[in-house]
Amino acid sequence: MVKKELLKNEQIERLLSPHPLSFMKLQALSIFVIVWGIMVWWLTNSSEYANMFSGNIWYRLILWGLVLLFVGVIASLVAIQWIIFFLYLGVFAGALGLIFWQHWEKDIALFIPLYSITVSLVGFLIVELYRRSHKYIITDLRIIFKGGIFTKRERTIRYDKIADIDAKQGILGQIFGFGTIIPVSESGFGLGSDKTMAAGGVEVGIKKARLFGFAGGGKEVQTPIARSYYELHGVYPYKDVKQLVENLLQTHVPTQYQKEQIEVEKQQVDIQTQMRDLLHKQMSETPRRKVGKQTIEEEPEEEEREEENTSMKKTFIPEDIYQPAQVDIQQQMKELLKKQKTARVLQPEENIEEEIEEEDDSEHERKKGT
Repeated sequence: MVKKELLKNEQIERLLSPHPLSFMKLQALSIFVIVWGIMVWWLTNSSEYANMFSGNIWYRLILWGLVLLFVGVIASLVAIQWIIFFLYLGVFAGALGLIFWQHWEKDIALFIPLYSITVSLVGFLIVELYRRSHKYIITDLRIIFKGGIFTKRERTIRYDKIADIDAKQGILGQIFGFGTIIPVSESGFGLGSDKTMAAGGVEVGIKKARLFGFAGGGKEVQTPIARSYYELHGVYPYKDVKQLVENLLQTHVPTQYQKEQIEVEKQQVDIQTQMRDLLHKQMSETPRRKVGKQTIEEEPEEEEREEENTSMKKTFIPEDIYQPAQVDIQQQMKELLKKQKTARVLQPEENIEEEIEEEDDSEHERKKGT
């Protein structure tokens, strides 16, 4: 399947997928559900605070659900993905539905830890499927990113469009040798922003009259950030992949001499285009050379003389055949020719030195021959 997606004469350098521990942030959500479910069972049954929850059987479920939803909100704000909150909300709603459906109201103390473990195992399975859906193809021309379970997403970026590379390793990445590489394009794709904001308000009321004031401020910092299917997320081995990407990027970046040569070639193309346009204009505006003829007939003195001698005709070319526009076109052509002569491609210093050495060698051989 991968070879069918390649371009002509394109070769694969590396075929990668994220490390099993690279999605530990998502796996931590399932770990929290297990830990919190066991803690609720311990708090409501074996701890010194167990008597506080003995009055009502729903206290355990309310405590478990409120903390679960609160952590879901915090995690969603940090990860900038509200899907985490809705997942935790679905877990809580599923627990309520099962309790009312199976009439397990009296067994809530045991139901909460067992339900938490079951949901967490399902969460581990989903995260693993999500990790395996990510495929990164590094070729000699571009990088292809793929990912997604239900909605397949794909991104392709060529090396000449990459403006910068951001790389990072977490604690687990430094231990197990994996990391994340974010290629930032020239258009800014791969950049995000971190925002911090502080706000405060005050309300003063005197009987019915009230005064309300609010003040706030924020700060935003641009930082490389992207979804896992738009970056080389958790690739292993990190150092080798990073070195490979940088080498491929270096081969596609034009040198200073190549940039100057490209600019000169662009100037040459512009000059040739202007000359072609001027030639077309000159051809369209040049009048046909019509020779003006004026006939000067001598006054007939005699009828016989008119029959014998044909009328004398004198031809001449008027001086105003070439219009001023044609003169301007010719002047522009001359200026373009001068520009074309002056616009020369400079050779690199290495080539100049090689030519000088070749000339010295040839002169030395000639002296030996003589």
